[in-house]
Amino acid sequence: MKAMVKINLLALIALTSLSSTVRIIDPPGQTTPQHRRIGKSVTIDLQKEFQTIHSFGASDCWSAKFIGKWRDDSKKNHVADLLFSLDTLPDGQPKGIGLSLWRMNIGAGSYEQGDSSYINDQWRREECFLDSRGRFDWTKQAGNQWFLQAARQRGVRYTLGFTNSAPVQMTRNGKAFSPGGKSINLKPGAQDDFADFLATVADHFKFDYLSPINEPQWDWTAGKNGKAGQEGSPAENADIAAVTKALSTKLAAKKATTTVVTGEAGQLNFLYEKAESGRGNQLDYFFGSKQGAPVSKLPNVEPIWAYHSYFTTCSDSALVAVRQQAAQRVKSVGNPMLWQSEFGVLGDICGRYHGSPRHTDIDYGLYVAKVIHNDLAIANVTSWQWWLAINPYNYSDGLVYINGPDGDYKKHDNARQDGQVIDSKQLWAFGNYARFVRPGMKRVAVQLADSDPIQEAGTCMISAYKDIRTKQIVLVCINITPDLLTLPLNGLTIRNGHFSCYTTTETKTLAKSIVAAGQIHLEPRSIVTLVGRYE
Repeated sequence: MKAMVKINLLALIALTSLSSTVRIIDPPGQTTPQHRRIGKSVTIDLQKEFQTIHSFGASDCWSAKFIGKWRDDSKKNHVADLLFSLDTLPDGQPKGIGLSLWRMNIGAGSYEQGDSSYINDQWRREECFLDSRGRFDWTKQAGNQWFLQAARQRGVRYTLGFTNSAPVQMTRNGKAFSPGGKSINLKPGAQDDFADFLATVADHFKFDYLSPINEPQWDWTAGKNGKAGQEGSPAENADIAAVTKALSTKLAAKKATTTVVTGEAGQLNFLYEKAESGRGNQLDYFFGSKQGAPVSKLPNVEPIWAYHSYFTTCSDSALVAVRQQAAQRVKSVGNPMLWQSEFGVLGDICGRYHGSPRHTDIDYGLYVAKVIHNDLAIANVTSWQWWLAINPYNYSDGLVYINGPDGDYKKHDNARQDGQVIDSKQLWAFGNYARFVRPGMKRVAVQLADSDPIQEAGTCMISAYKDIRTKQIVLVCINITPDLLTLPLNGLTIRNGHFSCYTTTETKTLAKSIVAAGQIHLEPRSIVTLVGRYE
């Protein structure tokens, strides 16, 4: 007979008072984590549903062009397994994080230009499928195509093509970056050609989604030395609307199944605040009834707006407030879906997290998990996507890292033909969500008594997701504190009375264990995913 742990229908998790905390006195020079219980109750209401989860993804910029052409298939497949696999090793350890969406960059042709592209780093140049004579060459971007195929072979549900610049032969300056100004870098009259190019590429690769504009609020010009850092183009809201309409027409004419997802705002607050030169207040402009250019009812266009979470994660109060404001504005314009479509550790964040040099420890895993939690639980995004899935740089914005064959990662050019494959806590922390919170799951309400999202961001965060069809319940718990937290579960009837538990810490990577529903512990500074079935 199956054991049952009784929980009420609201899935009450009663967490006992802090008065039960045991005080541990450490010997001089040592610190022992306290074993305590949160002084609050946590209620999971299975009946109170929020967004339906679409996907978790990452992009192939900029390394796939080289890594995908490595001769050592075992290394390439190891990278692909870490990102895409849902398989499990004999010891129960997940083989990978099971991404459900893969973003492939559609290049603008700066790679063929070489040094005359004025993009210094050849890793950040991209090939283009269209040549100067208007002919398509589907052998281009072979490394990117290898990873696209690897993703599909491993069951990744969705694919998306995105571009940072129009093909260089269509831009005003013949480059993959802007010559200046705030509008899109397209020659007069080239908009239709640009839309046709994107629609043709999307239809050829059978992408589920196409994103034609990326971070339009940034100017994407060259620096004082005349060199640019990557492909990119600004765009005003009117430009985005015009390109989206042109794409809709082209995709519909081809009877393509690809749909357009646009936005890719450089910061979340640009969705509801002004930005320079008609590049802000995007939710009102594209979905409001009184102004702008609604596009979501066009053929092959999704009612989705994408943003990037950069520069809105410090402090905890700002992290929460910006997402609350975005969620409120979404409601006021008819509830279009939100995607968080690009994030990585960038710059100096709160004086605690740093892009440079490379960091791959649990501090960075916890930070990533905190951002994911707030984008899901506060902003109500339906998809959450990472920036550099594969990173050869001495920087902290990757999931899988690449060192040179000799182990050196401070000279990333050494890894163009071969290298060492390194995982990270950013990867596995992301996996605590991506592998277990699957497309179609519903987020359900979690309420910590006598608490608020700002307090939780600095201590313990919990979100919950259910699969109505299979009655699977997934809890993702983040313990920011240095203490061992006990969560005595009461209420919910869990089949067999046990959860499968997957823990990521400084020394563990989605380590599997089986825990009784009434004896759940969150290790210090950990991300824990609990998977069970409710009755």
